[in-house]
Amino acid sequence: MLGLLLCPAKSTLTNIICAKGGQHSDWTADYRLYSKERVDESVLFGRVRDSLIDNLAPDEPLVVAVDDTIAHKTGKKIYGSAWKRDPLGPPFQTNLIRAQRYLQFSASWPLDNGEARSVPIAFHHAPSPVKPPPNATPAQHDSYREALKQQNLNRLTLEQLKELRHETPSARHLIVTGDGSYTNKTILRGKPKESTYIGRGRKDMVLHYLPEIVSGANGRPRRYGKRAPTPEELRQDESVPWQHVAGFAAGKRHDFRIKSIDQVLWRKAGVDLPLRIVVIAPLGYRLKNGSRMLYRQPAYLICTDPDLSLEKLLQYYLWRWGIEVNFREEKTLIGTGKAHVRTAASNQHLPAVTVAAYAMLWTSALQEISKGAQLQSLQPPKWRKDRDNEGKLPSTGDLLRLLRYEIWAGALRPGTFYHFVNDTPSNTNAQKLTPDLPAILFAAA
Repeated sequence: MLGLLLCPAKSTLTNIICAKGGQHSDWTADYRLYSKERVDESVLFGRVRDSLIDNLAPDEPLVVAVDDTIAHKTGKKIYGSAWKRDPLGPPFQTNLIRAQRYLQFSASWPLDNGEARSVPIAFHHAPSPVKPPPNATPAQHDSYREALKQQNLNRLTLEQLKELRHETPSARHLIVTGDGSYTNKTILRGKPKESTYIGRGRKDMVLHYLPEIVSGANGRPRRYGKRAPTPEELRQDESVPWQHVAGFAAGKRHDFRIKSIDQVLWRKAGVDLPLRIVVIAPLGYRLKNGSRMLYRQPAYLICTDPDLSLEKLLQYYLWRWGIEVNFREEKTLIGTGKAHVRTAASNQHLPAVTVAAYAMLWTSALQEISKGAQLQSLQPPKWRKDRDNEGKLPSTGDLLRLLRYEIWAGALRPGTFYHFVNDTPSNTNAQKLTPDLPAILFAAA
């Protein structure tokens, strides 16, 4: 795991072995560690989860975001690789790429002023079953249909939610946030007790008020009341005033306009689960100073706890964006999914260990920050606009550079790299520049 974080090249297993200095020893043990299932990444994620829970206040809930991502693959022999829709493709054309699918849970580490940093606490391979050929036997088709049920992404998510609820202290409330693909009957009806789900919903959801209790009426009692307005109708209803709620997002606090309706029923959620529907007006922004105002799309949220305050509901859902940041950094900076492995066990354990290394890197940094320590990062270039980062969270690149500096400093040059912290400008009129190997290595890393 340390070699993975130190490796400046592509994060293949061979390069990781070389980064930790094992290129001249037997390499088979490193491969068998994953292919023979000799590693349990749940223990690593358990340490991260426990550290995060210990940092929370006694009455503060554990806020977890759930989402899935894909890792690009080219080989047809790799277990779990199949044709997937490219999420980065243009909206007017559906592109297909060969990739693997993974499910991740990221918990929010609260900071000051409503800010939070997402840290992964679970990572699971979620492959789709292989479709049988046209000339397959009826037994093979039956086995395929059963595999579709067992390997369904919503079912896997629900199983992991129940396991997370079991591993979390019973006194700690669990709040799960997800996008529209997880706001469905399976998740809402099957979610564990002592947990709340907050997710995106459709703008045309058919909602109902609670049924009126009529004493002395004959026949079966009504399960659903009168029709309630859809989220889009609620947004356009001028008789319902907008409420102003502040929330932290994109590096600063914003003022959001919100409408909500409580104690409504959705047939997919069932009659015993009253919901709160929240409509968030589009937030205006400018690409640059003086440009015209642009607006994003409105958001429609569902919350299974009607008593949860709007301020907390909004902030918990805004923290969900942290899992998207995790995906980007895991695949670009850490190299999750870049290793050339084929077996089912290797494609589960090796990517999970890379994510666990990323989670432990951030956990150690956040623990130091929570104690009031100021992380000493390398001096950035003078042309950087955000040169003064005092009071701000370091980036993942800063943490990786700092870790490599701590490990490599003594090996490359005894003492300290004085030129990294010296603000005295160099002689720009020098006729010949001498290459500096330590500076080049840290800049490339």
